Amino acid sequence: MQLILIRHGESYVNLSDWTGGNMDEGLTDLGQRQADALASWIVTEISPVDCLYASTMQRARETAQRVADAYEVSINWDNRLREIGNNRHDHTPWPSQELPDYGGVWGPERPFSSITPAVEFGESWMHFRTRVGSFIEEMAGEHKSETVMVVCHGGVIGAAFDHIFNIGPWRRCEVWSHNTGVTRFEYVEIPNREVWRLRYQNRHEHLKGIRREG
Repeated sequence: MQLILIRHGESYVNLSDWTGGNMDEGLTDLGQRQADALASWIVTEISPVDCLYASTMQRARETAQRVADAYEVSINWDNRLREIGNNRHDHTPWPSQELPDYGGVWGPERPFSSITPAVEFGESWMHFRTRVGSFIEEMAGEHKSETVMVVCHGGVIGAAFDHIFNIGPWRRCEVWSHNTGVTRFEYVEIPNREVWRLRYQNRHEHLKGIRREG
């Protein structure tokens, strides 16, 4: 299986001067141009794609729709691909209008504590790791000889690395992905060998020349 992970385009919540808290916002003007550039480029690099999955959050929806249009495929929406903190600890999503704000502790710093402590049933880093890991293992079981493309979030890609590399709860290195950066894993079944291969991480050459206007 080829597992392609793509971070969404720039959203308003990614802006350094954003003061609106944790909200389900869509793409900025720059994010839309990033998503358009991604869609034009990726069909020349990866083809065919057997199935496309995406987070149900708005910034991922808008990015995924452009990818779906480019490949002429449907989108499989999956709540397990939402960014950390936007689901309850049982993996069900918070309603878009009721997203909890993050606390003051970075998830891997206290991996078993809720990162949204102001609300009951908030998820911890390890709850998040579990839902991302369950998605990956399901893909490996159901799509062994296929190419699976996933539009998600930076935190999801980081958790995927932790799962695939079998990192413990207290991680020592953050995996950074640019908006619309592309990561490619390959799942193989060779006796007595590793089952995963990292082909590349955070490719974003499609963004050359695309900058914020003004």
